[in-house]
Amino acid sequence: MRRAVCPGSFDPIHNGHLDIIGRASRLYDVVHVAVMINKSKQGLFTVEERVEMIREATADYGNIQVEAFHGLLVDYCKQRDIPAIVKGLRAVSDFDYELQMAQMNLGLSGVETLFVPTIPTYSFLSSSLVKEVATWGGDVAHLLPEHVHAALLERLRNR
Repeated sequence: MRRAVCPGSFDPIHNGHLDIIGRASRLYDVVHVAVMINKSKQGLFTVEERVEMIREATADYGNIQVEAFHGLLVDYCKQRDIPAIVKGLRAVSDFDYELQMAQMNLGLSGVETLFVPTIPTYSFLSSSLVKEVATWGGDVAHLLPEHVHAALLERLRNR
């Protein structure tokens, strides 16, 4: 079985993430979506909420497994016998950081990283930008799955 992982914080998942996950799901038999836990960052959504939102957003794909993970991504890969990491690249600025990570991961464990260019429609999109625009009342409905948009608006209302 061909297996890969799409890692990220996904706070929240947006259509750019789903584009990369969906494209990976057509290339691999199983795609793991690893919600990486960063204890130094306070997310808008809990890790459990993010996992559930991703599960709902990817339910129709048929070959996606979603779970949270705390630690090195290469350890996640080793524990699950995953030989490839799939990462989306929005711009050249992403490449500098992601190349360093890919080289480190390869050196640590032999896990390969495949870069997938983001489609132009989502080349500007980040979870931080979505949250900022939504916080100030901007319309981000077209950038998120419907259930994620509703959860985002509810969370911002209750802040």
